[in-house]
Amino acid sequence: PANAETVNYVVQRADLYCTLGIVAGLLWFAARPSQRRYGWYLLPVMLAYLSKPPALIFPAILLLYVFLLEQQGSLLVSEPAAGAKWKAAFRAAAPALAVTAVFALLQARMTPANFAPGAQSGWLYRITQPYVALYYFKSFFLPTELSADTDWSYVRGPFSTDAVVGFVFVAALLAAAVWASRRRDTRPIAFGLGWFFLALLPTSLMPLAEVTNDHRMFFPFVGLALAVMWGLRLAVAAHRRWLPAAVAALAMVMVAEAIGTHQRNNVWRTDESLWRDVTEKSPRNGRGLMNYGLILMARGDYTGALAYFEQALAYTPNYSTLETNLGIANAGLGRPGEAERHFERAVALAPDTVDPYFFYARWLRQAGQGPRSIALLQTALAKDRLAFDARHLLMQVYAEQNNQAAAQSLARETLQLAPNDEVARRYLSGEVTLAAAFGVPPALHPAQATPELFLDESLALYQAKQYAQSILAARAALKLRPDYPEAYNNIAAANNAMGRWDDGILAANQALKLNPNYTLARNNLQWALQQKSGQGAAKRP
Repeated sequence: PANAETVNYVVQRADLYCTLGIVAGLLWFAARPSQRRYGWYLLPVMLAYLSKPPALIFPAILLLYVFLLEQQGSLLVSEPAAGAKWKAAFRAAAPALAVTAVFALLQARMTPANFAPGAQSGWLYRITQPYVALYYFKSFFLPTELSADTDWSYVRGPFSTDAVVGFVFVAALLAAAVWASRRRDTRPIAFGLGWFFLALLPTSLMPLAEVTNDHRMFFPFVGLALAVMWGLRLAVAAHRRWLPAAVAALAMVMVAEAIGTHQRNNVWRTDESLWRDVTEKSPRNGRGLMNYGLILMARGDYTGALAYFEQALAYTPNYSTLETNLGIANAGLGRPGEAERHFERAVALAPDTVDPYFFYARWLRQAGQGPRSIALLQTALAKDRLAFDARHLLMQVYAEQNNQAAAQSLARETLQLAPNDEVARRYLSGEVTLAAAFGVPPALHPAQATPELFLDESLALYQAKQYAQSILAARAALKLRPDYPEAYNNIAAANNAMGRWDDGILAANQALKLNPNYTLARNNLQWALQQKSGQGAAKRP
């Protein structure tokens, strides 16, 4: 069940590749001694290095393997000839050390200069890790507190109860490794325990944003599995009469593990089940509360979403993404003043990132304040010229404001950055032609315009699969009749056709507020929610 966390966590595939490369490299080294001088065993290790930085601990694991299992060394200080055995081990591990140094330099060069691990206190993070190691060790045998996003905090200090318990655990397990290294038959246990600690070192020394994360157990558990199963093997070999009972006990453990894994897989099956589990297992996790609120908001339940967002605010009061989602939820509930206050705070908290500007501008446009959104979108593009969502939205706003020159200029610039950008291509190909003051087609003079004519035009354009134009015509209708549910429904349908599920959901909800019995709008809302599949209105961290 503990490993289900890593396997199900798609963005942590690197943990799988990292561990696979290290195991394959060590196995190659052990099984083909004659090939060591060619360094072939380092090929899977180098792939592991390219997967995730913790793999760089491989030379230490290799060194321990050679010293304990090939040189038959002991970790006791009084070990005779220990110096010669360590020298032999270092000679064997020298090629791995050299290659690792090159890849460590590559990792450093590839890491952006502005990268920040995210820990609030490196000191407190590190003295918390022994207690975290105890949690990981316990989870190997009893994985009962698994959470996709924990709410662990730092220990209060080096003499706090949790810290002291962690230090005692580490000291006891290291003592067990030293004791096991005395004899040939128990040295695999010492090696397994050493692997467990060495594999934890990279994430224990680097102060990361999360104190603990369950996917970090995958790599260390290789060593722990070796130590535990070798110990059981020795116990059964020493007491042969225990064999039937041991087999029966292990069979029961396997069944229990299978049941637990199945249950954990069910938790990971959907966004909703996963984040609901996080709110239950980690009730003080602001990000988890926010992400579950996003699930509710995607279903149109703005009231429920807002309740979770406000709970999250108590634990993460300076979280820009949360403020953005608070703005979206308040906008959905028809509270423009509150919405704007949260959008502005999101921008203030993260002035150098694109998302706060984009979502603030998107809301302003939907609220009929297109001119105000332009400055925000321009700022977003100044922060990141490859923010294509902001580019596409700015093109739409320019077109709606009858500024075709600016829209076409932006479209040409976009195609220089991304030659296959479909939105920019549509603008430049002339498919978007509704750019008069009311968004009217050339055949219709503004003086003749009525909401019904614009709605008919919107429907015709939708049927012709000219969805961007259909939206413009529907918005023109809304300028003449702001409480026109049919126009909002057309906007929802056109956005759905272009895969813009967030915009489709907002427009359909607006149509249903104006006419709760509007079947077409309800159908469009349900379709958008199904296709969105529980993804958040704002990007998750």
